[in-house]
Amino acid sequence: MTHQRLTPQSKLPNLGTTIFSQMSALAQQHQAINLSQGFPDFDGPRYLQERLAHHVAAGANQYAPMTGVLALRQAIAEKTGALYGYSPDVDDDITVTAGATEALYAAITALVRPGDEVICFDPSYDSYAPAVALSGGVLKRIALQPPHFGVDWDAFKALLSDKTRLVILNTPHNPSATVWHSANFDVLWQAIAEREIYVLSDEVYEHICFDPQGHASVLAHPQLRERAVAVSSFGKTYHMTGWKVGYCIAPPMISAELRKVHQYLTFAVNTPAQLALADMLRAEPDHYRQLPEFYRERRDLFINALKGGRLELLPCEGTYFLLADYSAISGLDDVSFCQWLTTEKGVAAIPLSVFCADPFPHKLIRLCFAKQPSTLQAAAERLRCL
Repeated sequence: MTHQRLTPQSKLPNLGTTIFSQMSALAQQHQAINLSQGFPDFDGPRYLQERLAHHVAAGANQYAPMTGVLALRQAIAEKTGALYGYSPDVDDDITVTAGATEALYAAITALVRPGDEVICFDPSYDSYAPAVALSGGVLKRIALQPPHFGVDWDAFKALLSDKTRLVILNTPHNPSATVWHSANFDVLWQAIAEREIYVLSDEVYEHICFDPQGHASVLAHPQLRERAVAVSSFGKTYHMTGWKVGYCIAPPMISAELRKVHQYLTFAVNTPAQLALADMLRAEPDHYRQLPEFYRERRDLFINALKGGRLELLPCEGTYFLLADYSAISGLDDVSFCQWLTTEKGVAAIPLSVFCADPFPHKLIRLCFAKQPSTLQAAAERLRCL
């Protein structure tokens, strides 16, 4: 008698390994300079590392509270108040999560029910769609067009229906490197004010914004923040993506539902890392205040190093990504071009089409400049020869 192996019916049948993992693996295989996946090739602050070691040695190695270590939630509330003129409640509004991806998943799972419609803007980060699908939601996408990737608000309003439950936005925007301004939030509020629609604002690059007006957060909008979840990432801010610590801020009724998901998804987040981050926020606030200038220098160095080549660079207002149009170099589609660029020219990038559901006809690639100057110079030398 043979026993047949059971094969589960996939809830995400069209999903494979992410392009980020694929390109990083290809870069490693061909010893290419990896400008694809968004992580730094340098370490985070020494003080933060020392505080982690301190708290481990001091015995802070058991479960943290489900909502997050109190000291960290207090430090987050203080930072938020200083930056956005709004102080969230330490107990009811702030939840520390296992990275921003978990916060996004928990928020979507808490708010979206079967048949609900969710609006997002393409190109969009790849974790949104699977979370919506797993919740039984229907994703409605609005295409943003290069080079400015502005929202067509008439198209947005036309997409709204009685089934619309959630709007997902991302500013500074990955992958387009554009940012929203306070006026964008005003228009969004006017469009949804009379409807029962929530907002999920992915603000993981909040401290990497080059706009003179600074980062515009949903938390600075008095009406929207009453129905919004704002998501942030310590990994992006402190160059420690492997720590996987993020947080979200939402009003009590939303936080209560979000925490029900979080509680059974991860329950609690790494205790000594939370305590170290609390120390870092209070002891060295200049780190996140100076982050725009830190990354602006790398952006400008990379742009200048690419001068003389045939890549056409698009404006970069935020994040640590730069978009480049390669249409003067090749007729290949963007996925094939990125594979060729990695295997033949030794530089790994990300194709823009993977961030879109509909065909993306533009020949654009995303390059990460969260790298050491020497890495950027070496990559630019290869890219200038294309």
